Amino acid sequence: MKPTLFVLAAGMGSRYGGLKQLDTLGPHGETIMDYSIYDAMKAGFGKVVFVIRKDFEDDFRNIILKKYEGHIPVEVVFQSIDNLPEGYTCPADRTKPWGTNHAVLMGKDAIKEPFAVINADDFYGRNAFEVIAKELSRPRDKKGDYCMVGFRVGNTMTENGSVARGVCTAGADGNLSGIVERTAISYDKDGNITFVDENGTTQILEPNTPVSMNLWGFTPDYFDYSEREFKKFLDKDLNTPKSEFFIPLAIDNLIKNGEATVKILDTDSKWFGVTYAADRPGVVEKFAQLHAAGEYPDKLF
Repeated sequence: MKPTLFVLAAGMGSRYGGLKQLDTLGPHGETIMDYSIYDAMKAGFGKVVFVIRKDFEDDFRNIILKKYEGHIPVEVVFQSIDNLPEGYTCPADRTKPWGTNHAVLMGKDAIKEPFAVINADDFYGRNAFEVIAKELSRPRDKKGDYCMVGFRVGNTMTENGSVARGVCTAGADGNLSGIVERTAISYDKDGNITFVDENGTTQILEPNTPVSMNLWGFTPDYFDYSEREFKKFLDKDLNTPKSEFFIPLAIDNLIKNGEATVKILDTDSKWFGVTYAADRPGVVEKFAQLHAAGEYPDKLF
């Protein structure tokens, strides 16, 4: 059974301005998603499911989806702040989406096979898709047997400001033992990669430290675990206006409970993306170079 690619494309693009999922950055009008889907197809994925907001469905279908027809089966599901488990009502003043793991929950009825989760606006690189496709394609005989691609933090930086990354800790078995979201990782004046911890102390990260770029590998049993964890989250934070239910939050709980193992897969892929508007010219240049080097054909689809 081929794995499915689940693309989180409901984000607001607030820091960048506009719907960056629809921004054409490649030399022939490609979006970042186009490269991810092309690489995923090459790696052996068999279907793509997108989670989007209902209000840009028409644009999404016209600009994005029709180009994949005849190449790979696609499906669309929708994320909305009102879509909560039975017994919960969205607060009237809530405007912020419920976060990445809420978006993942929207795929429950559409996905029945092992699947990888990606962000729509991140370029992950072909090797990242190859390593996760291989891992998702092996037989499994138990629940909670998951994986993630651990990017080397030095391969995920921008020169134009700070980035947020889930900094990963691995146990002796190579599985994820903990993940801590660090919201302001940046270069210092000496070129070191640093962040400020919860005690106000500046910490240096080695360039090879694994970080999560939201490239996760799950089996469908994850949806049931997620729903349970989401209810726990809502019991605590339903009325906290900016609270979000992130994938690492759910994963951390499952690991601590002994219900899941998450294998960290190494990749030499270099991430890039448009976190800030100032990143755009560099990303356009990188895509042009990849095409010129023959990594991608003139026409992806």
